[in-house]
Amino acid sequence: MPRAIWKGAVSFGMVSIPIKLYTATEEKDVAFHLLHKKDGVRIKQQRYCPEDDAVIEWNDVARGYEIAPDQYVIMEPDDFEKVPVDTTHTIEITDFVPAEQIDPIYYQRTYYLEPDKVGGKPFTLLREVLKDSELIALAKVTLRQKEQLCTLRVYENTIALETMLYADEIRSVEDLDVPREQKIADKELQMAKSLVDMLTGDFDPEKYRDNYREALLELIERKAEGEEIQRPKPVAGKVTDLMEALRASVEAAKRDGSSAGRAEPEAQPEEAQELERTRPARRRRAG
Repeated sequence: MPRAIWKGAVSFGMVSIPIKLYTATEEKDVAFHLLHKKDGVRIKQQRYCPEDDAVIEWNDVARGYEIAPDQYVIMEPDDFEKVPVDTTHTIEITDFVPAEQIDPIYYQRTYYLEPDKVGGKPFTLLREVLKDSELIALAKVTLRQKEQLCTLRVYENTIALETMLYADEIRSVEDLDVPREQKIADKELQMAKSLVDMLTGDFDPEKYRDNYREALLELIERKAEGEEIQRPKPVAGKVTDLMEALRASVEAAKRDGSSAGRAEPEAQPEEAQELERTRPARRRRAG
């Protein structure tokens, strides 16, 4: 049974829904320990105080906010409970908006809501309102000593809370050296659209795997068994000609599509059709 990381209530107008908050995701990174290279012993990371020239325990650590060089305001755990905001133990809904109006760059992390027994009916009411209206709720919640903007939306049979960044936490793109105007040939655009059409389909999350993690774990297992690992051969150099790269991409997509049993597009742009007609001649020349 997962452990709730936060308990409070969802404030929905005059309705209060007691809930518990659970982490919704779990990253599957490969974890490594830091070892002493000489003897392979795991090293310890310690908290060191240069003033006392001593290692200190976690209980002796305090949080300090720097107000001037080497001058700090010490914050005790109870001080954070005294912050005068209403969202310390409440998820306060303020607005309802269409989901497509929020750019994904604002989203941070996802959590699940679970109602207490007494909150079952109002929780169901909020879930059904969100589902029928096809809107998401904007709210504020205080997590880890920070009041965060968040959204509430229906996910399967519950409500998911997603923490968000504030507008001033999104970096501007104005300083990036991005081309404003670039001449694109019609043939290049048609070929690119053809490639997009061939790769278009429904999202299936089970289709995608972490190939690097799987290959890394396999390499670790082989090395543990004493096998000498060889560096893989470098991949072929990238095609620098845009049109040739698009042609190669379309060819690869066709091969992948035919091996997966996908149907070819009914209509192809002029360049793709020309590529199809000249394929036998190219093969003869290559042979």
